[in-house]
Amino acid sequence: QVQLVESGGGFVQAGGSLRLSCAASANILSIGAMGWFRQAPGTQRALVAAITSSGVINYADSAKGRFTISRDNAKNTVYLEMNNLRPEDTAVYYCNARWGATAQAMGIPNPQRYGTWGQGTQVTVSS
Repeated sequence: QVQLVESGGGFVQAGGSLRLSCAASANILSIGAMGWFRQAPGTQRALVAAITSSGVINYADSAKGRFTISRDNAKNTVYLEMNNLRPEDTAVYYCNARWGATAQAMGIPNPQRYGTWGQGTQVTVSS
C-alpha cells in the first residue's frame, strides 16, 4: 500500500502562489493516475487536477489557466503549482493515487471511495 504525504500548504493573500507536493512511498510510474483534490467545509471533495503515468492531464474548470500539475518520477512526487489564488480556493487539498485510472476517470463522483489518500494540507487564501 502506497503512502502519500502532502506538503506546501499555507496562508497566502489573493493573487499569490503556492506549490503543493505529494511524495509517494512507491514508484509512481506503477500508479495509473495521481491527482489533487480539495474540500472546503460543507462541500464535497472535488478534483482539481490529475495526471497519469503517461502524462495525460485533466484539470477542473476552476483550475484551468491558473494551476499546473506535474510529476517528478525520479522523486516519486507530484506537484500542484497554484498561481493567482483566490479566496474561493481555500480548502484542504488532498493527494490521491489510483491504480488503473485515466485522467478523466479521476473526476467521477464520490472520489473518497477510490485509491489511496494523503492526510491533506490546508490552503487559506485571504482577500
